Amino acid sequence: MSEAVYILCAVTSVLCAFLLLRGYRTTRTRLLFWASLCFVFLAVNNVILYADLVVLPHVDLFWYHNITAVTGMLVLLFGLVWETR
Repeated sequence: MSEAVYILCAVTSVLCAFLLLRGYRTTRTRLLFWASLCFVFLAVNNVILYADLVVLPHVDLFWYHNITAVTGMLVLLFGLVWETR
């Protein structure tokens, strides 16, 4: 059951990134670009988390999925700060 939740989270993140990138392409609003980049990192985070907990339970990927999550949040934070100037 938990495997399905991890997969659904990854699919949702990829879908959000795709929709935000499509919106950025049509409107060229830079905040959409930063948000889509954040969701790309969150999708990578979910894939690594799935690999860590389901595919490779004997390998510790804790730092890899946390680094991608923090990077995604920092990218969004950077975009929010950059766009308010």
